Formats: sequence, C-alpha cells, structure tokens
Amino acid sequence: MLISPAYAQAAAAPQGDIFSFLLPIVLMFGVFWLLVFRPQQKKMKQHKEMVANLKRGDQVLTSGGLYGRVAKIEGGNICYVEIGSPSVRVKVAQSTIAEVVTKPEPTGGEGEERAKDKADEDKGVGDKAS
Repeated sequence: MLISPAYAQAAAAPQGDIFSFLLPIVLMFGVFWLLVFRPQQKKMKQHKEMVANLKRGDQVLTSGGLYGRVAKIEGGNICYVEIGSPSVRVKVAQSTIAEVVTKPEPTGGEGEERAKDKADEDKGVGDKAS
C-alpha cells in the first residue's frame, strides 16, 4: 500500500485558565460602564438637583417644548408654569421640566411681592389679567 492509514488523534484540550477567559468580558463591562452608565447617572443626578432647586420666577423649558415661568410650586412633584401671559397657567410634573433657561434676578422688594401674592391667594383673588 502506498498510503498509510491515518488514525484519528484526540484533540488537545485548551490550556487556558478561567482568568484568561473572564478578563475580556470584565474589560468590556468596564468600558461599557464608563461610556454609558456613568454619564447617564451624572445626568440624572444633575436633573434631580435642578428640579429640587426650582423657584418661583425661573424661566423653564418643559420636555414637551413649552417655555414658561414657574408661577407656583406645590408639594408632590407638581408646579404651575405660566405660558404666554400670567392668566395662562399649566399644571406640570416637576420631573418634566427639561432645563432652567434663566434664573430670576433678585430684587429688594421680592419679600413684599410674595407676601402680597400670598395675601391675594388667601382672599381668593384669582389670576390678574393685564
């Protein structure tokens, strides 16, 4: 016979340990966390802080695209936003406010103005039309 018979040989088992197998998976998870999860967590923290610091008079942009001024803040994640004129108020969830466009400038008589508005609300006087 010209050709000798070939016998199947057992395949050699891979000689790597579990560390060399898990290292690429751990590295991929680490890169994914740095590029995706961490920036998203920072953004959520900044938004939560911005919503907590909302004050009456702030110019805001809602996630629905409405620009307005914060007229009143109630507990329970609710605030009223004036859009267009002081007689048009929209009740929105504070979490739907996307960003604060401008902060109001502090004035000397702000305390008196708030006291007057509070007194008007207590008397039942509604929104004033200009």
